[in-house]
Amino acid sequence: MKWIILVAAGVVPVLLTPGQLTVYVLLGLAAMAVVGLSLLMGYAGQVSLGQASFTAIGAYTAGLLAVHGIPPLLGLLAAPLGAALAAVVVGVPILRLRGHQLAFATLALQLILLSVLGGADWAGGAIGLQGLPYLSIFGFELNEDLEYAYLVLAGVVLTTLITALLVRSRVGRGLRALATAPVAAAASGVPVGAYRLLVFAVSAAFAGFAGGVYAFYVGYLAPGSFPVLLSIEYVVMAVVGGLGSISGALFGAALITLVVQLLTTLATRPGMPSYAPSVLSYAVYAVLLIVIVLFVPRGIVPTLRRRSP
Repeated sequence: MKWIILVAAGVVPVLLTPGQLTVYVLLGLAAMAVVGLSLLMGYAGQVSLGQASFTAIGAYTAGLLAVHGIPPLLGLLAAPLGAALAAVVVGVPILRLRGHQLAFATLALQLILLSVLGGADWAGGAIGLQGLPYLSIFGFELNEDLEYAYLVLAGVVLTTLITALLVRSRVGRGLRALATAPVAAAASGVPVGAYRLLVFAVSAAFAGFAGGVYAFYVGYLAPGSFPVLLSIEYVVMAVVGGLGSISGALFGAALITLVVQLLTTLATRPGMPSYAPSVLSYAVYAVLLIVIVLFVPRGIVPTLRRRSP
């Protein structure tokens, strides 16, 4: 079944229109970030409302290196490393927090980052970072949406593979124990703090890689490209699909991305107020979360699996 889905995902891009290809690329970028967030929330039991901040760090790392003459491919490879390093630096103090305190701390980090980027001349300030070159891989320049669609597909496959290997490893077994009973896990010899920091860094690296691809795909970066609403979207995607489930993260990313596109189409029709997209998005996210928590608290994909014969 997995191979059928992978083959279908590889065939679909050649059948899409330019506008649909854009949605496909955005869906894949979201999937990479959400796979990491689902791992963080589902296994390490850490709630993050600032996942988009690591997407921004990855994007600006790749973009800044590229505009200063570093080969774009090296900038792309540096994007997840920069995001992971930032996660380690901020994770040491904030991962001591729990529950809503940690959620608010990650949200505050994103607000601080957006404020810094908006006022930093070296990052383009509020105007943004412009003139990013096309991504070039071993002399092959990616300047078409179809090429980025396959790059994103490769990124999704890579992140899901890394996640699957991590979950099935000894670290993964420790994470499962950590998610259900952290005190018992610590008593059994599981290095709770180290494992939480590891998953936080891996989750950030996935988001950072997505940000790096986004930077070269769009060719322009601004603080407004990574709003708090984007972090909320990631959380909704992870919860709706099913926390701690790779297929759930992919399903949630696909579902919410398509819903967002539908809402954007409706909200931008003639006669709709300028604030309609944001209002509709927040309203739909709230309704989805309430429905999921009340009726399928494990998420859609894990629930369907349990009910299937």
